[in-house]
Amino acid sequence: MPPIENDTGKNELKTRIQDLIDSNQVLVFSKSYCPYCVKVRYSFYELFCPEEGTNYQEMLLEMTGQKTVPNVFINKTHLGGCDNTLKAHKDGSLQQLLSGENEAYDYDLIVIGGGSGGLACSKESANLGKKVMVLDYVVPTPKGTSWGLGGTCVNVGCIPKKLMHQTALLSTAMQDARKFGWEFDETVKHNWNTMKEAVNNYIGSLNWGYRVALRDKNVNYVNAYAEFIEPHKIKATNKRGKETFYTAAKFILATGERPRYLGIPGDREYCITSDDLFSLSYCPGKTLVIGASYVALECGGFLAGLGLDVTVMVRSILLRGFDQDMANRAGEHMEEHGVKFLRKYVPVKVEELEAGTPGKLKVTAKSTETDEIIEGEYNTVLIAVGRDACTDKIGLDKAGVKVNPKNGKIPVNDEEQTNVPHIYAIGDILQDKWELTPVAIQAGKLLARRLYAGSKAKCDYVNVPTTVFTPLEYGACGLSEERATELYGQENIEVFHSLFWPLEFTLPNRDNNKCYAKIICNKLDNDRVIGFHYLGPNAGEVTQGFGAAMKCGATKEQLDGTIGIHPTCAEIFTTMEVTKSSGGDITQAGC
Repeated sequence: MPPIENDTGKNELKTRIQDLIDSNQVLVFSKSYCPYCVKVRYSFYELFCPEEGTNYQEMLLEMTGQKTVPNVFINKTHLGGCDNTLKAHKDGSLQQLLSGENEAYDYDLIVIGGGSGGLACSKESANLGKKVMVLDYVVPTPKGTSWGLGGTCVNVGCIPKKLMHQTALLSTAMQDARKFGWEFDETVKHNWNTMKEAVNNYIGSLNWGYRVALRDKNVNYVNAYAEFIEPHKIKATNKRGKETFYTAAKFILATGERPRYLGIPGDREYCITSDDLFSLSYCPGKTLVIGASYVALECGGFLAGLGLDVTVMVRSILLRGFDQDMANRAGEHMEEHGVKFLRKYVPVKVEELEAGTPGKLKVTAKSTETDEIIEGEYNTVLIAVGRDACTDKIGLDKAGVKVNPKNGKIPVNDEEQTNVPHIYAIGDILQDKWELTPVAIQAGKLLARRLYAGSKAKCDYVNVPTTVFTPLEYGACGLSEERATELYGQENIEVFHSLFWPLEFTLPNRDNNKCYAKIICNKLDNDRVIGFHYLGPNAGEVTQGFGAAMKCGATKEQLDGTIGIHPTCAEIFTTMEVTKSSGGDITQAGC
């Protein structure tokens, strides 16, 4: 057909093309012999107009500014040519257009929560060319404590906890030092404020670093409390009460958890939690720790290591969900080193006897087995009975997101997607997933790559290594002995174990045969290691390496064939021969 030269013909052609664009979800103008068109054609329906090809192409140039083919339209939106189409397929925006999500939003992605997972996901998404916002707001504790950007781990969790744990270890090291020939006569004492200021200054530098990193990645950080008012729209309220509204194509929930209170008289008025402890302006003095969680044992452990009088009140068992053999050994070590345990008691009220920093509190508790009532006086009461997901006040009902009504956790599929397709969740708020910082970071990065880079990689929640920083540290990876027995049956697992005495402990003559190592093997699968447990110094460093080995499917035979590094604690895993079922002696005479 000859070229159209008159305006009437051009207008008719333009109208015809526009009608095609408006009436087809996917429209590709292409040529059968063009290799770039072929690439696109494999994925889309092709509308091919051989008789009017030249006229169509000229009109499309006029309408879109694009001279070449293929020329792709999706849901009335001009996508572009081959490169743009393949790029859109890779970064996920093609699926967004196909789903009709081509409404103009303020952001491609809004992340609610500025903790480790949220920050990792937001920066990765921005790296992939997306317009990203992060909203983060810390609701102050009943004591008025708040903190900066970075979430629980950085501000009131892993980082300050490990630093204060290290402080306590240094006290033990100084006691050991004299046995190694160090002579010092002066009285050694600890200054709480010096430690607290050093820890808080370091955390402050991390807070600033996170803000700089977001700025460098062009992520818009807003210090405001976010809540949904529509599926694609949130209200952000800053500390002055000013409300601003934002929309986004996708959302990621990364709001984390906060410590749970007891719901008894005086708990919020007089007690503190881990959210308050690390920036406490005074030494806590005689302390009652309520709870048997890893937070309770870690905090009770390092406070005792600083020389404080510490009591831990336990309702039932230590470290629920962890291997109970290991948990009890960690607790026994704490008890042998001065931590007192009140077992099978729960507090019923807390009263203030004297105000001060610290003041004096009276705690009334009741036995869980009898009607016995006990009372005790303490300077500080630290509650560490678990944590609650921060999901109840962010308007998830208005967005249609399903939440477990029992615990506030969010069920997701294996791609961290909620029941609402454009809303995802990561980190501690997920149902039946690990509540660990590295897990949230990994999940956040991989989620961003799936959404915007065409990746298929998913976060692996199996065989995640972790460590409880009790005075004698406990590292674990894989199944507890109880869980392995439940899954495979006692007759199908073999437990190898051993006590050991670290060389560093021999000269001070302490903790002889208190350290303990255990692996659980699946006899139905070539004695594959399905549980790794270590109680001893530097547990995190030891467990990390064996975690990698378990990821690769390590077996008992492979551990036996590995030459250990001598003299180390970790080498015990290359020489274990005694099984639990044999009842053999596991004590060690030396290193």
